[in-house]
Amino acid sequence: MKKIIVSDATLRACAEAKNALSFREKLNIAQWLDAAGVDAIELPALVHEKEDAVICRTIAAAMKNASVAIDCGEHPAAAWDCVKDTLNPILQIVLPTSTVQMEYTYHLKAPKMLEKLADLCQKAKALCPNVELVAKDATRAEEGFIAACCKVAAENGATAITLCDDSGIFFPEDYTKLIGELKAACDLAIYIQPNDALSMAAASAIAAINAGAAGIKTAASADHLRADTLADIFRAKKDALDATVALDHTAIHNLIGNILAGSTSAVEAPALQETEAGAMLDESCTLAEISTAVKELGYDLSDEDNGKIYEEFKRVIAKKETIGARELEAIIASAAMQVPSTFHVVNYVVNSGNIITATANLTLEKDGEQFTGVSTGDGPIDAAFHAIEQIVGHHYELDDFQVQAVTNGREAVGSALIRLRANGKLYSGNGVSTDIIGACIRAYVNALNKIVYEG
Repeated sequence: MKKIIVSDATLRACAEAKNALSFREKLNIAQWLDAAGVDAIELPALVHEKEDAVICRTIAAAMKNASVAIDCGEHPAAAWDCVKDTLNPILQIVLPTSTVQMEYTYHLKAPKMLEKLADLCQKAKALCPNVELVAKDATRAEEGFIAACCKVAAENGATAITLCDDSGIFFPEDYTKLIGELKAACDLAIYIQPNDALSMAAASAIAAINAGAAGIKTAASADHLRADTLADIFRAKKDALDATVALDHTAIHNLIGNILAGSTSAVEAPALQETEAGAMLDESCTLAEISTAVKELGYDLSDEDNGKIYEEFKRVIAKKETIGARELEAIIASAAMQVPSTFHVVNYVVNSGNIITATANLTLEKDGEQFTGVSTGDGPIDAAFHAIEQIVGHHYELDDFQVQAVTNGREAVGSALIRLRANGKLYSGNGVSTDIIGACIRAYVNALNKIVYEG
């Protein structure tokens, strides 16, 4: 019985659709896809190289069974560095293949696109044995162009090709015809990424398998074939298809249900549930114990990041008797996977009341030198932000500002999220403290450091 490869592109599809997921949500989805039997997990291209590379490396390191594929964009070496230590890593060359998309996206006509494809395949093959051409908008390509792409990709080291129906116009019989043409043109493994806009993704998958496709791409997002639907098909008709998939039927249904319900932040690994129900962390915990707790939550961080988490843990635990899993996760969000800190919070004094104007006196440190800002504002947080802007000498547009309690009770840990806009780009920062004003100040400085680092 033929084994059909299931490659899930949920994370790549969310990135392409500008559907922002937190790091924790991305890691949750990837870990559960891995546990549910998906053969490969696809990661998007690196946009903000430093930050995205850390996220991709962490996700890749957490995979126990699945291969990791990554869109290598224009820089295969940077993408390769993220996945090189995983099981059967895959570098993907993601290029448009319809005339309209080639000219709109790259301003290239077919001959030049084939040259670009050859160049990228050669660069990727020099790094990774598994190179895959992802042919975007393949179903609107000119007659014979996909076969030409397939031939060029094979000649330059590619091992697989994915046919994407981005416009949602392909019928099952269209896949049968195109796959037949490609099998005659080259010996690449053929995958399809069907579109469900016409409610034909499942039928298209069956037709492709019968025509000799080696795998199916799934994603829990609009107009994609979902992995739970594919699991249902094989559960009912695997004998008729003479093929099978490795999907865990129950696990994949639970995961997709959570994703579609928008509760990805609640899809936690079993280790987290055990931590929440079990022992709490207190001031006697050592760096090794905190690092172990972080690992049990599903994070695979560097020694440097674990050290940052431990320092933040000591600061928070000084005001509380114990810290649980949810609070530790908030600390991880604020302390780990951050850029080098140009500015550090030294101290702050904020005064406010219903009969006085709020004032803030705040000191930051940069390169060993301390700078103080004093300002008023419409409330204590506004005053604190103005004091920071006075120190750095620049006003940044506040795009988003959220405050929430991470835990319940009078000693609840507060989490603040700040999004600043600089040069048309958004920078987010997170701060955690039992003092909500302190959390907001730390969040602002966290975002500020990212602006300074990329500037």
